[in-house]
Amino acid sequence: MTAKQNTTPDYDVAIVGAGFTGLSAALDLARAGQRVLVLDGDSGPGGLAGTFQFRDGVTIEKFYHHWFDNDSYVPQLVRELGLEGQIQIMPSKTGMYFNGRHWRLSTPLDLLRFKPLSLIDRIRLGLLVLRVRSVKDWRAIEHLTIREWLEPLCGKNVYRIVWQPLIENKFGIFADAINAVWMWKKLVLRGSTRDAKGGEQLAYFKGGFGRLAQAMADEITRLGGRVQYGAPVSGLGLSADGQQVQAVQTAQGSYTAREFLFTPALPIIADIFQNSAKADWLASLRRVKYLANACLVLQLDRSLSDTYWLNVNDPGFPFVGVIEHTNFDSPANYDGKHIVFLSRYLAKEDPLWSMDDAAYLDFALSHLQRMFPAMQRDWIRDYQIWRADYAQPVTERNYSSYVPAAETPFANARISTMAQIYPEDRGTNYAIREGRAAAQALLARLGGKR
Repeated sequence: MTAKQNTTPDYDVAIVGAGFTGLSAALDLARAGQRVLVLDGDSGPGGLAGTFQFRDGVTIEKFYHHWFDNDSYVPQLVRELGLEGQIQIMPSKTGMYFNGRHWRLSTPLDLLRFKPLSLIDRIRLGLLVLRVRSVKDWRAIEHLTIREWLEPLCGKNVYRIVWQPLIENKFGIFADAINAVWMWKKLVLRGSTRDAKGGEQLAYFKGGFGRLAQAMADEITRLGGRVQYGAPVSGLGLSADGQQVQAVQTAQGSYTAREFLFTPALPIIADIFQNSAKADWLASLRRVKYLANACLVLQLDRSLSDTYWLNVNDPGFPFVGVIEHTNFDSPANYDGKHIVFLSRYLAKEDPLWSMDDAAYLDFALSHLQRMFPAMQRDWIRDYQIWRADYAQPVTERNYSSYVPAAETPFANARISTMAQIYPEDRGTNYAIREGRAAAQALLARLGGKR
């Protein structure tokens, strides 16, 4: 669609998406004196890190979040907002459910006690991080699948017991297509977060990441910017010559700007540009595949275990892990309640995706009670199920050769999404990094000032 030429745009920059990428870009732009508009279809900020309230007013993220103690962009942002006192750094209690038993796997000593592996295989598993660190150029392994790369490093038995169930639960129908870089980056990152005793330290923002997102949105508003919710972008208005984006269109109206930044998942961006861009570029956006996620959040009156992150390696269990958030952040911060996340990545064609909430809860409990036989349904005080259509980009072999760049066919429009932070995997820390980088690129085009 072509819009009438407007010599006085409403804003210097219009940003689509109020997740951490969009908010970080908007904050830096507003600090630089730019007139910024952020549009989002949700009812509040944060994207997948947004929060909700149970019926009793207890607030928690829709999807579980933490950051690692060696992440730098989140704490830097928190300090800039004057909220450094809201950071909590705590030890992580991790484990594995395998062959009907819970195993603690938080320290090297725990690993040595992991009897499903032989002693030599336990040693191989322990040395894996050192071997992984020998890879200096990720491009050298990008043509390999995770199995093709990892199995020779750790042995077939270690791969079968430890890694294969996690990869299959995480990626489902795409498990054999994911390239080795995804796992390499995970192992390098986790290995670098260990303390002197081999334990892992994780960090959390008091009150949840949605609270941090709200603080960012409030600061953007204080600086003269605008953050508008309930305003999904449905299309574009182009300049008379069709070479630039002139406006974004919503049900609430059309908004003009000098520059535009799009931060949702690539298929959503393709839908927005559907009637404005050429087919080959739209196809490049749709080339990247995604998995959806259904996340069941349970509010319990008692704890399931003393483990924060319990990987599930038993065949037939449909969840990648049981994350008991209040074994990380104290139940005292949640009115004494215990918060548990059950996360499942799946294709939207999976019948589970279309289950109603009550049926999904019944399905989940049937498996959860196999792991925790003492659990009763009346432990549940409340629950919510959140669904994200585009939760996990699927990084196939040679992903770097086809993932779209930040540039678009329009000189004044950029994209910045979680699918493009490769070789990193999606995460709040990298969303902030990419948002700030996008702001710098936009400021360079705007000349740094209005």
